[in-house]
Amino acid sequence: MTSSGKTPSAAERAYQLIRAQILNGTHQPGTMLGETGLASDLKVSRTPVRVALARLQDEGWIVIYPKRGAIVQGVDERTVAELADARFVLETTAVDRAPDALRQKLAETLERSITAQQTAFDEGDVAAFIDLTLEFHRGFVEAGDNAVMLELYSRLSDRHRFILFASGDKLLDRCEEIIAEHVSLVEHLRTGDSTGFANILRGHLAENAPPTATSARMSAAFESTMLRRH
Repeated sequence: MTSSGKTPSAAERAYQLIRAQILNGTHQPGTMLGETGLASDLKVSRTPVRVALARLQDEGWIVIYPKRGAIVQGVDERTVAELADARFVLETTAVDRAPDALRQKLAETLERSITAQQTAFDEGDVAAFIDLTLEFHRGFVEAGDNAVMLELYSRLSDRHRFILFASGDKLLDRCEEIIAEHVSLVEHLRTGDSTGFANILRGHLAENAPPTATSARMSAAFESTMLRRH
């Protein structure tokens, strides 16, 4: 059922399923997707699959080649860098504006999230760890109590999820470090140390982006954020 209470159409179901399989790495970048194979897997006709693929192409997840199929697209270095830039600005701005009472309440919630993240890591549940990480960072933007900023951040979540799943072993290797950085972010959030929060977040985001593509851009974003605070 959709949020409106209606049963989703076959095209909508196909879109949601194919999109989820791209985001979670089931369909890796470079994979050729065929209408017939997808229709068989999803137990629908080719028409809703065709509609779903057209929608996914519009969103940039695939490129359709007539009579051949569709190739899943990866995320290039520029996109990764720009995603890091946008997240940095939204998260730091929201935390900087958050009132103390809201920061304290959020810190308690995020501490529980960190405990759950550690459990997911200990159990080797990468999907759960990624879900928790996405929710964790969204919390910082929620602290800003700005509906437009939150809407913008929500639009970034799919790209963020895709990049995390694509990180594979690198993400697992960094889980303990990621959790330690999350702990530090919450500590700075609780004390209201916006500058310290921005410093930690800057390095935290850079670890998931190509250094050559992000160093200058992240520095510029960081300096711009600092200027707004003085």
